[in-house]
Amino acid sequence: MTSPIYSHLLLPYVIAMFLAITMGGSGTGPSFSVAYGANLIKKSLIPGLFGLMVFIGAIVAGKNTSVTLGKDILPSEMMTYGLVSIILLSVSLSLLFANIVGIPQSTSQATIMAITAPALYYNMLNTNKLLVDILPTWFVLPLISFILCFLIGKYIYHPIRKRGYLMSAKTHSHPILQVLVVGMSLYVAFSIGANNVANAAGPIASMTLNEMDIEPTEHNFLLIMMLSTLIVAPNFAIGSSVFGNKIMQNTGKEIILFGKIEAIIIAFVTASLLLMASVFKGVPTSLVQLNVGAILGIGVAKLGAKNIFKKTEVNKFFIIWLISPIMAFSISLFLTWLVDCYGW
Repeated sequence: MTSPIYSHLLLPYVIAMFLAITMGGSGTGPSFSVAYGANLIKKSLIPGLFGLMVFIGAIVAGKNTSVTLGKDILPSEMMTYGLVSIILLSVSLSLLFANIVGIPQSTSQATIMAITAPALYYNMLNTNKLLVDILPTWFVLPLISFILCFLIGKYIYHPIRKRGYLMSAKTHSHPILQVLVVGMSLYVAFSIGANNVANAAGPIASMTLNEMDIEPTEHNFLLIMMLSTLIVAPNFAIGSSVFGNKIMQNTGKEIILFGKIEAIIIAFVTASLLLMASVFKGVPTSLVQLNVGAILGIGVAKLGAKNIFKKTEVNKFFIIWLISPIMAFSISLFLTWLVDCYGW
């Protein structure tokens, strides 16, 4: 017969694996849409490469974001199997909705809002962390991504291109350029691992320490987080295979036709900004929105704001970005209230 402790651990881990599948779908577009849009990689190779780089990113650079999600918004002692199950289920449902409509969504934002709901309900929210560190980052970084790519596109890349230096077929088919595009896609997947795996591993690590009555030292937390990552990360590849195609079509083909050099700019700017937020500040933020901001920056520099912002897919992105975190918050708050009132 299964121990009650392990029975408690089972449900949150199963939900975390389901969440990883939805995260894999949501993260595929921002990761590989640049290479896919430039026709440099086969769709059949993407899930495996994506899953591998996500795993490496989570192990190497996922620590600080996991600490934020596991301890800094809601106290770690509140991360029981019931609340963690509610949080992960709320995020999974909101992301599943985004994946079904084919719009890449921020797992980090949905997770933060799902954790915020019970924190508010029990009056234990760390408002300083949320309002001073996290929320401003969500608004500032996509704007920085847009501005950087717009400036690079308008004042560096396109003037050079107009002079004919980058127009030759030999330049665009050069093996080094192709390797750089694929390498940047792997770099983005690495950044997703540093940020997104923590959305499940952070709460799961705190919950496991609580349920198994292990002293919540930094060493123990990191050990449990790494074990959680071993379970969660491989499911990203499954999600990429199931949901990734439609999202890659939206981000890689329908917003703008990428040039290879443009793809490198987009990937480098978005992944670097995300890593800076994750590693130096431990702030869970949206690679999806950084990626689309970069795409729009390059697109506006190339085609003009009028042509880009009138596109239907862009408008749909903004709507879903608002709906999905609100949905995660609402589901989490309702389930928290339900469990508290009826003692389930």
